Order: sequence, then structure tokens, then C-alpha cells
Amino acid sequence: MSLSPLSLSITNTNKALFLLPVLIFLGYCLAAQTPAPPQQGVTAITGGTLYTMSDGVLENATIVFENGVITEIGIDAEVPASARVIDASGKNIYPGFIHGRSTLGLTEISRIQESTDLRETGDINPNIRAHSAFHPVSEHLPMAAVHGVTTVVPTTSGSLIAGRLSAMDTDGWTWEQMLLREDIGMAIEWPSMNDVNRYIATLDKLDEVISSARRYKKAREASASGDAPHHSPDIRLEALIPVIEGKMPVFISADELKQIQEAIAWSEKHGLETVLVGGRDMDLLAGQLAEKNIRVMLSGVISGPHRQWESYDQAYKIPLKLYQAGVEFCIAGDASAAYAYRIQHHAAAAVAFGLPYEAALRALTIDAARILGIDDITGSIEVGKRASLVITEGDPLELWAPKEMVFIGGRQIDMTDKDKRLYLQYMEKHRQKQLAE
Repeated sequence: MSLSPLSLSITNTNKALFLLPVLIFLGYCLAAQTPAPPQQGVTAITGGTLYTMSDGVLENATIVFENGVITEIGIDAEVPASARVIDASGKNIYPGFIHGRSTLGLTEISRIQESTDLRETGDINPNIRAHSAFHPVSEHLPMAAVHGVTTVVPTTSGSLIAGRLSAMDTDGWTWEQMLLREDIGMAIEWPSMNDVNRYIATLDKLDEVISSARRYKKAREASASGDAPHHSPDIRLEALIPVIEGKMPVFISADELKQIQEAIAWSEKHGLETVLVGGRDMDLLAGQLAEKNIRVMLSGVISGPHRQWESYDQAYKIPLKLYQAGVEFCIAGDASAAYAYRIQHHAAAAVAFGLPYEAALRALTIDAARILGIDDITGSIEVGKRASLVITEGDPLELWAPKEMVFIGGRQIDMTDKDKRLYLQYMEKHRQKQLAE
């Protein structure tokens, strides 16, 4: 291979210096999106301020975890001699953020059909499990993870009954590895009420499938006990049995006032445990929601008014109004996979318009975990829970506060995402341009 005059004029030392930024850049590219290995041994994070979400704030505290589970917390917590110690002095430590409704992992580029798996054909799909279509190498996952989102609930759409929900980690090699808990709820999209006749027909279909599930359950039980002939299984109706038994809540997406009222009446009629998902008019029914103990998962707080007579801050004040009424709620933010990383921006906007700071943090952590039924394993910093943690320099609700480290189930993830890779790539472009000049 012939060498150019330029390469011949560079000494070995200069060659190394010349290639170093390139090697660093390539290293970042190769490391991008590589899932973290399982936790090895014991890890102790010392000197930080712990926002436990269950037992207040602990200054200059230590947290110890092993095999992905928190084993000790406290100011005087004992650090094993063999532990890997991370000094977090001057840093804040929070539970990982929980995104309760997102297309994260189910879509990559919305305009490319092959990269999107959000729905199945037909209106009644209770047997669908979104986690089996979860794409572990999505570019959107590390973007969310490095911003502190450690748990996500990928949500299908486009059907009346869109399928079963599962909680997933945002880092891992396969969906099986990333599955945190399956069948935490059933997604229902409440029909539009603009066309009355169509709405009535759709509601009749919804009523009929619930009634069919009850009849199916009785027939299967009678068949199993020998009191009736064999009854063939039906995977759709089988999937609805936990719902009609009250063991699985329905997450009903409804935004407008009439939709919300109808959804409440329907769920009470069938005796279903219900979580309302939406945002637009939830505050108009805050008193009723609190009285009936109906939980709410708020969609985007950062939004404009939907009616001409509403003030510009109508959406921003909904969390405050729900809080004041005593409604149990969490903040889910944008449903789009590309914007899952900015869930804390929605909480920050709520704080700016009156929501207490602690309530905003709880809406991203322990309150979200309770609404999703995963608060026994995540959502707060407690002994026995998973070590899914975010270490920040400053307030995580400040838009530019850096997230320095993120642990998911005790595994310290790579903090490289697509934005950082592109930054390094174009910094290298300018470096090369300067060398050429």
C-alpha cells in the first residue's frame, strides 16, 4: 500500500495523536445502545441526597444494592468491604422515572409501516400483548433511558379493546429480559361521540363482549366441573376473564367531558376497576373522580387550549386541580416514542403552574407505580425494591440538569444515545475540516 506524503511526514507519536479522536469516536459508536451487563457483586452509592419517595429526603446517605435489589439504605448504612463504591457527594439520587403510556419500543419511524407495530386488525383484541412486539434495539429506548426513564408501558392503539399492557425496562438485549411485569392492565379506547348512531353501535359491541366473557367464564367453569359438555376455548374471551373478575384494571383512553362521563358510567355498570387515561377535560370532573376513587393517568401537560374560551394555561393547570381535589394521578406525558425522553418536562410545566414539587416527582415515580400495580418492585428507593435509580447534578425537573448515571435493576447503563453520537460525529467532521485547512 502506498503512503501519501502527508502520512509519511507524520511521526509515530503524531499518528497516535491524530488517530486518538477517531478511535474515541468509533468507540462511542460501537458502544451505543449496548445493553448493560448484569450487576456484578455489591454496589454502594455514598454521600448523595436520596429522594426516596417513601421516607422523605435523606442527606449524605448511602444506598447499597446487590443482584439488582436494594439491600440497605441510610445515613449510617454499612458498606461491605467488597463493594464497588460510587461517591455521589453533591449529587441527587431519585427512583427511575416511569412512563405509563408510550409507543416506545413499538414504533421507530412512523411513516415506515415496517417499523411500526401498534395495532392489530379488528376492534376487539384483548388477547394482544404489546411486549411480544417490543423492539429492544430501538434508537428511542436509549434516548429515554439516559434521561432517567427506566420503566415504560408500551401501549397499542387503533382498536376498541387494544390489548394487554406490560411494564418494561428501557435497557436489555431481548423483550423477555426487559419484561418487568406482564398483564398489568387492559387498554380500551373510548369511541368518539361525534356520530351518535355509530357511537351507540360501538358501545353495544363493547357491552356484548363483556357479557360474552361472563357467559364464557361460566361455561368453562361448568365444563371443568363436569356439569356441562366441553366448551372450546376462545383466546379473546379468555383474556377478558381477569378484567371481569376485577384482577386486571381497564385503562380507558378518554379526553372529552362526555367521553369521560360515559366511560365512568360504563365501567360502574360492569363493575370494572378503571384508570382513566387522557388529559383534556379531567379537571372538569375532578371532584367526581376523587369521590369515586378513580385514578388518572395524565397525557401531555404541555399543550394548548382546546376551546376558544379557555385560557392559554388550561392544560398546564390540570395536575394542580386534580391534586387539590384529591385525585390519585400520575403524569405520562407524550405518547410518541420520539418524545418519551421528555416526560419530566411535563412534570416541570405542572410545577411552574402550581403543582407542588414533591407531587410532581411522585407523579413520575411512586404514584405512577401504584397506578400501574408495580409499586411493590419499583417507584421508590426502599429495601427490597429494584435498584432502578437516576443520579443527577441538580434538579431533574430542570430541563438542562445533567443525568450523570442511570441504573436499571442494578445495571449501570451506557449513557450514550443517538444525540450524543451525532454530536461526536459532527465534532469529528469539524475537526477534520480544521486539519484540512
